[in-house]
Amino acid sequence: MSRYRTKESFETGGLDWLTILQYLAMVLFGWMAIYSAVFNPSNASMFDLSQSYGRQMMFIGLSLVIGIAILIIDAKFYSAFAYGFYGMAIFLCIVVIFIGAETKGAKSWFAIGGFKFQPVELAKYATALTLAKYLSRYGVNFKELRVKLISFGIIGLPMLLVLLQNDTGSALVFLAFFLVLYREGLPSWIIALGFHVAILFILALLVDKILIIYILCGIAALLSIFTWKNRQFLIVIIGALIFSILVVVSVDYVFNEVLQDHQRARINVLFGKGGDDYNVRQSKIAIGSGGLFGQGFLNGTQTRYDYVPEQSTDFIYCTVGEEYGFIGAGGVVLMFVILMIRLVRIAERQKNKFSRIYAYSVACILFIHFTINIGMTIGLMPVIGIPLPFFSYGGSSLLGFTILLFTLLKLDSNRVNEMQSLND
Repeated sequence: MSRYRTKESFETGGLDWLTILQYLAMVLFGWMAIYSAVFNPSNASMFDLSQSYGRQMMFIGLSLVIGIAILIIDAKFYSAFAYGFYGMAIFLCIVVIFIGAETKGAKSWFAIGGFKFQPVELAKYATALTLAKYLSRYGVNFKELRVKLISFGIIGLPMLLVLLQNDTGSALVFLAFFLVLYREGLPSWIIALGFHVAILFILALLVDKILIIYILCGIAALLSIFTWKNRQFLIVIIGALIFSILVVVSVDYVFNEVLQDHQRARINVLFGKGGDDYNVRQSKIAIGSGGLFGQGFLNGTQTRYDYVPEQSTDFIYCTVGEEYGFIGAGGVVLMFVILMIRLVRIAERQKNKFSRIYAYSVACILFIHFTINIGMTIGLMPVIGIPLPFFSYGGSSLLGFTILLFTLLKLDSNRVNEMQSLND
């Protein structure tokens, strides 16, 4: 046996057990938070399927079974059937628009008996596989415009369908794939342009638009003075100025005519411009009342008296903050940071392009969910209703995140097995 194999086997045995242990810790900690958030003294059994914590325990068991099955299946299966998964996901995302059950204004669920399934979870997984499959094909060069457009289409189609389901929060998660494309060579100016538009949009909501236009013209004039000899750069400056002014003057139309009432209300709440901020206000009270060490398991007053709506789903983080304090809330953030670092390391050590792109897709999806969910519970982002991975109640989300992660672990273990076979 080679020296390399001995070291790799000691660390993982071909499988990243540390990531699996972290997954189990996060899922169990999440289940404890759900149990506390919806605790019913008359139905205290963790296996009571009439309660959310009983159903979540069932989902955890099912997720583990599916995770084990994923690790047993040959790693080549996921690449071979990537397009098939994508086609199925697109089909379900179309069908749910017409026959899906409506929940909180979004027609994005299939209701089968007492079980509800959200096809966007399959769409995220299928998009990650398909993007990795396409970009890893022989002869595909991301520098070509055609390849970029096809990649944008792979991402944009399910995103558009989810928007048509009126599920803006889930649609925004697909922006994570543009971070993956940046790793594959997407020009940085495209990412910068996105941030530029977002900043202008926010400023136009908060500051007088005429003042913003004057400032933009002033900046363009200063840049032109220093670069007047460079004709190409002058054209870029003028073009950027015209584009920026168009963005600023179009904000009112987008805000009033494109966004829906509840979306406008959430943005107004975020910027302190009125609206019903009850959820966010109660969430911040719950987190703040936890202090340094928290009020203890099942002792949170905000949690016990149901002051925070959706406390077992979108606002599960405030339950952690109230009962475990700054230490517990910070611990959750640290767990996600460690997981992200591990996933990036896994991505960078892959020997084939398919596995690397898929690994970055998983890391970016989890990052977007984590950032937006915690941001909205502490009032830094609008409430758009996406779950905290592995913590929030919900069978669809837990199964979706489990499938994403365990497929990556299978691909990574296959890399180890291939390298071990070469050293035998």
